[in-house]
Amino acid sequence: MSDKKEEVKKDVKKEDKKEEDDGSYLVLESKDKKTFKVKRDFVLMSGLIKDLLDVVEEDDEEPKIPLPNVESKPLKKVIDYCEHHWNNKAQQIEKPLKGKLEDVISKWDKSYLEIEQALLIELIMAANYLNIKDLLDLTCAKVASMIKGKSTEQIREMFGIENDFTPEEEEKIREENKWCEEA
Repeated sequence: MSDKKEEVKKDVKKEDKKEEDDGSYLVLESKDKKTFKVKRDFVLMSGLIKDLLDVVEEDDEEPKIPLPNVESKPLKKVIDYCEHHWNNKAQQIEKPLKGKLEDVISKWDKSYLEIEQALLIELIMAANYLNIKDLLDLTCAKVASMIKGKSTEQIREMFGIENDFTPEEEEKIREENKWCEEA
C-alpha cells in the first residue's frame, strides 16, 4: 500500500512540475536573426516587450518579436538577467554610487557583470532600448565604478574616445567646470 502512495506522490509531483513548465512563451529575434524562445513572464520586465505584446494578435500562441536594435550576444545576457530577476527583484543601487558597487549588489549580479567592456556597452544599449530599468541601472553603475577616480585622459583611453578639443577649448572647459573636480 505504501508503494502505491509513493507512486501517486511521484505522479502528483510530475504533474506539478509539468504545470510549472507549461506557460506562455514568445520568441525574440535579434538583429542578427537569431531566435530565443523564452517564457513570457521572464521578459515582461521589458517595457518595450510589454508594449509590443499589447499589439500582437491574441491568437498567436508563440508571438515572434523582432528586436532590430539588439544583437544576439547581449540579448542572451538580457534574457539571463530577466530569468533570474523576474520574480527576484534586484537591489536598488544608490545614486550617486558612494562606495564600491560590489558591496551593494548580489553575488549573482556581480558574477553577471564579469564580462568584456564591449559587451557591457552593448548591454547598456540593449537595456535602454528594451526599457529594463533595473538592468540599465546595474550596467550604468558598473561603468560609473569603472571610471570613478580616473582622469579625463584615462577615461578617454579606456573607452577609445578621441580628444577633439583644441588645448584652448579644453582649458576653457576645465575652468568652467572646476567645481566638479573640487567635489
